[in-house]
Amino acid sequence: MGRVPLLTAALTVVLVGVVPFVGGGGPGPTDIANANSAARSPLFASTATEAVEEPVEVVAAASTERITEASLAADAAAQAKALTVDSEHLAQKAVPKPKPIVVAAVGGGSASVSQIRAAYAAAGQSCPSNVGGGVSGAPSRSSSQGVAGTTSGDLSSFASAYNSIRVANCLQPISLSNFRYDSCMEERLFWMAESPSSDPLDGWGHNGTTRSDGVAARGCDGNLAGGSGNSGATVASKWWDSSAHRASLYRPGSSIGGACIAFAMTHGGVDEPSGFTRAAARWTSC
Repeated sequence: MGRVPLLTAALTVVLVGVVPFVGGGGPGPTDIANANSAARSPLFASTATEAVEEPVEVVAAASTERITEASLAADAAAQAKALTVDSEHLAQKAVPKPKPIVVAAVGGGSASVSQIRAAYAAAGQSCPSNVGGGVSGAPSRSSSQGVAGTTSGDLSSFASAYNSIRVANCLQPISLSNFRYDSCMEERLFWMAESPSSDPLDGWGHNGTTRSDGVAARGCDGNLAGGSGNSGATVASKWWDSSAHRASLYRPGSSIGGACIAFAMTHGGVDEPSGFTRAAARWTSC
């Protein structure tokens, strides 16, 4: 019985001295209570007592591609080629507009609208759309005998109707800045409106036309339209509806490069009301 207490005491000493170190141990209760990131390493840092070995298959997979001087040279060449392509700004480049289609009519003259539509369809293009902007304007001057001349409204009304007719018939529109007030044609219209005859057609016509009082003609010739209740828009329609004037003033199928449309209009006459108008227009070069 005397040995039992002695053995128990010895066994207690052994357990107290050995147990904290079995399995790697770790910080005691005091260490855990006082641990902080500034004073010591994180608590889990002491759990690995030996170096971790990488899995064999991972190492093997990483080494399957062999790096050679040839592969390095190929990579360098591919990178150099990539640097020559401006991929950043490629999407910002403007897409060029399709070139206008010019159609020559069979046997000369102007092309028909059906020919023009067929040409656009064959090229895989749709008919042209209208343009925006404004005209340069007109001075609203009067003749020496008080006949009112071309206004900015006259020119704008004509230009808008003219282009609307063009795009409705698959023709390229003319830039609105290329519609010009023409003082020379206006002088010719003034000469007609100042005729003393009660006949509104006195002096009406192209070069070579005379006036009943014998006064010599002045100004420049053009495509003519007139009558009561007309505007810039209505005379544009009258010229389209006449095949001869259409060929002269609209020129279907022709290139519009460098083309300007000259226009003039008068209101009334020495013996006519202001609602009676005369208009002239011509295709010219800018």
